[in-house]
Amino acid sequence: MQPLDSISPIRLARYTGWSLLASIAVGILVSVFFLRGIDINLNADVEGTARNMLDAESRLRAKAYFSILSFGLEIFITLGLFLLLVAHGRLLASWSALLGVAASIVILLGAVATMNAAEIAGDVAYQTLGNESQRLLLAGLQASTNYTSFHLALVMGSIANAGFFYLFLKSDLIPKIISGWGLFASLLVAFMIVARDFIPALANNTLSISFILANLVAMVATGLYLGIEGVRTTV
Repeated sequence: MQPLDSISPIRLARYTGWSLLASIAVGILVSVFFLRGIDINLNADVEGTARNMLDAESRLRAKAYFSILSFGLEIFITLGLFLLLVAHGRLLASWSALLGVAASIVILLGAVATMNAAEIAGDVAYQTLGNESQRLLLAGLQASTNYTSFHLALVMGSIANAGFFYLFLKSDLIPKIISGWGLFASLLVAFMIVARDFIPALANNTLSISFILANLVAMVATGLYLGIEGVRTTV
C-alpha cells in the first residue's frame, strides 16, 4: 500500500474531493429515503417525531448504519484536508482537523441515540417495562439527543471548515472564489446556528434554508474542484 506521505497532492485532493461529494450524496439519499417523519432536525415536532420513531424500527437502524459510513467518510475528508493544508499553516490545520474529528464523533453519538430508538421501537421488552407514554418519552429523549448532537456537530464542523477554507484562500490551492465563499458560508452557518438559539426571530425556515444552501454550494463546489482538478501545484 502506498504510504500517505508519498501520495501526490493532486491525487490526494481528488480522493478527498470525491469523498466529500460521496458524503453529501449519502446525506441527501438518507434524508430522502429514510428520514421522513423520524428526524427531529427536519421536523420541530418532538412528540410527532417520537411517535413516528416507535413505528420505524427498520428506518432507524438504516439511519444509524449509514451514520457509520458518513463518519468514515468525514474522518477521511478531514485527514485529506489536513495533509493538503498542513504545509500552509500547521497550527490552524491541526486545530481544524482535531475540531473536525470531534464534530464527527459527536455526530456518531447521535447515531447511538438513533439505534437506541430502534431498540425501543422494536424490542418487546420495552413494551413490558413501561406503558406507551413512557416509551414515547424515551423515544423523545433519543430524538432530542439526535437534535443536540447534530447541531453541536454542525457548529464545530463549520468552524473547522472555516479554518480549512482560510488556508485554501491563503495558499491559493483552489480558486479564491471557492475558498472565499466556503469561508463565508462556514462562518455564516456557525453564527446562525448559535444566534438563533438566543434570537428567536432568526429561527425561521427561510433563513435556515438560505444558510444551509449557501454551505451546500460551497461544499459541492469544493468537492467538484478537488475531485476533478485536484489542487494547484504552482501558485
